[in-house]
Amino acid sequence: MTRYDLIVRGGALVLKSGVGVADIAVADGRILAIAPDVVGGAAEEIDATGLHVFPGVIDAHVHFNEPGRAEWEGWASGSAALAAGGGTACCEMPLNAHPPTIDRVSFLAKQRAAEAASLVDFALWGGLVPGNRDRLDELAGCGAIGFKAFMSNSGTDDFPAVDDLTLAEGMERAARLGLPVAVHAESNTITAGLAQRAIAGGRRGFRDYLASRPVLAEVEAIGRAILLAEETGCSLHIVHVSTGRGVALVTAARARGVDVSCETCPHYLVLSEDDLEELGAVAKCAPPPRAASEREALWQGIASGDLAFVTSDHSPAPATMKGGDDFFAIWGGISGCQSLLPLLLTAGYHERGVPLATLATITSGAVARRFRLPGKGRLAVGSDADLALVDLDATFRLDPNDLHYRHQHSPYVGRTFRGQVRRTMLRGKTIFREGTVISPPTGRLLRRSA
Repeated sequence: MTRYDLIVRGGALVLKSGVGVADIAVADGRILAIAPDVVGGAAEEIDATGLHVFPGVIDAHVHFNEPGRAEWEGWASGSAALAAGGGTACCEMPLNAHPPTIDRVSFLAKQRAAEAASLVDFALWGGLVPGNRDRLDELAGCGAIGFKAFMSNSGTDDFPAVDDLTLAEGMERAARLGLPVAVHAESNTITAGLAQRAIAGGRRGFRDYLASRPVLAEVEAIGRAILLAEETGCSLHIVHVSTGRGVALVTAARARGVDVSCETCPHYLVLSEDDLEELGAVAKCAPPPRAASEREALWQGIASGDLAFVTSDHSPAPATMKGGDDFFAIWGGISGCQSLLPLLLTAGYHERGVPLATLATITSGAVARRFRLPGKGRLAVGSDADLALVDLDATFRLDPNDLHYRHQHSPYVGRTFRGQVRRTMLRGKTIFREGTVISPPTGRLLRRSA
């Protein structure tokens, strides 16, 4: 009789082809068999009857800020929150750590911090900033999955925005290395100019902030980034797109052969600019939440497949940085990685009828494919046994005490969700169960496949 390390029995597996009840058998961290009734024994068996089994969430856009700013969020708390939301891997951004991840030394320092504390597997972005073009090769050698650049102010002085020449030359180098460039696409000229005008006039409220980051600033920058990528032959990824028009630009470019993709975030899918008035600083981000019409256009992009995936853009900060009346001075970032999958289940599956297979794709499978993360992103024989076991109909109201972040604030506190993660498993080992982290750090660095 075949002996496995683990058998998960009777769960409704969320596959690319649809949903079906089956068992999953695991050995040495990988899925060895999927069948209606796996024959054999195991050191551990889990009864998943009544639960849906998703591939573990791969959050492709998080800021865990360690080393250097662990008082904002560190790998221990950030990865615990991710695991609580069904996450088994993340792609962590190069800014907000101090120093930022812009060379070999800073990359290795972040890798050490993550290996010491992360519950989940992780890939690391390198940074593209003025003056570090010649460091991109060493970042690639360390295992960076690509290079992140800001086309507007990043909010931190040690990660400056790129000018067009820096971006173009960085894309040329990235293309030679076979790695993508990810951009925060907002026009610095437009956003900085409008912000300075508002501040000089004493206008510092949330509506003034919204007016300083118009849709035009995003659309213009996306178009410019696509042009540079097309000219240099660089693979391009646009992060946190907040508008339907931004998605349309990416879709049109891809249709003519440009290697470009885009992501959006739950805060653009469940919030609108009107919510900012009620929620205040906890919901401030850049780009900001948009009109309800833009929100619905993004859902249409998910339905059509034009939006590659959804990420949290988890960008935490202490409460002291998220308070005050000056909306321009408040830190622009949302704490949200723990709520990524529950938000999509609630607003996507239950409220809009988005198929579960689509949700699995945009939270896991598409990320693994786009960034070539081997063994990740799907329930299939040979893949890593990264699983999220979800009670699809369970409802819960998010309380601050439920949050595993270093700082227990989020725009989703007080919201009622439908769809709750009961257990999260990384390579066949349970790391989170029924509200509690139950594993030591076992996260590993993920490298792109050839």
